[in-house]
Amino acid sequence: MNKNPYAVLGVAENATDEQIKSAYRELAKKYHPDNYQDSPLRDLATEKMKEINEAYDEVQKMRKEGRSYSSSANSYSYNTNTYNNSYTHTNYPDVRNLIRSGRLDDAQTILSGVPAANRDAEWYFLQGMINYNKGWTDQAYSYFKTACDMDPSNTEFRQTFNRINQQRTYTTPEYNRSRSTGCGCSSCDICTALCCADACCECMGSDLCRCC
Repeated sequence: MNKNPYAVLGVAENATDEQIKSAYRELAKKYHPDNYQDSPLRDLATEKMKEINEAYDEVQKMRKEGRSYSSSANSYSYNTNTYNNSYTHTNYPDVRNLIRSGRLDDAQTILSGVPAANRDAEWYFLQGMINYNKGWTDQAYSYFKTACDMDPSNTEFRQTFNRINQQRTYTTPEYNRSRSTGCGCSSCDICTALCCADACCECMGSDLCRCC
């Protein structure tokens, strides 16, 4: 597979065999297609379960052969700098796709099933995106801030947080009063709308913004 199998399972490469088995069981319990018999998420769960099985098999094979992932045949370059600067890797491609297509409740279902111990910075970032798209700006702000605190060098997280922080500044009563002698903009006018649209379009791709 062309993904880091340890990342798919949500464990570190130096995790014990028992920790890997435990992580696999938790994910299998969560994504097993039988849990989604009458749900539109069934196909997604089936694909996820396939990915989890492939990751587990790959880890077992590498350990049996005494190989680390960085030295494995497919030599996938998984490092923090590459991920932060180019966004070529994500642990939640399915969640991002659901958010882009407007299926926020389905995206929330998947995120809610991630064990608390495995919730990384990207988990909080995507949770923030769901809240932002639902219009819950304060909750989104909190999640974006947590994502930045956990991974301060990630420019995607930082840019999004800065934009929503700027938006919050524009909509405070103090700011609106200070602008009363200026262009006359209020928290509901085009100035705020443009700031909001900019944040939506740039942090996840232009197709996320339904108003474009």
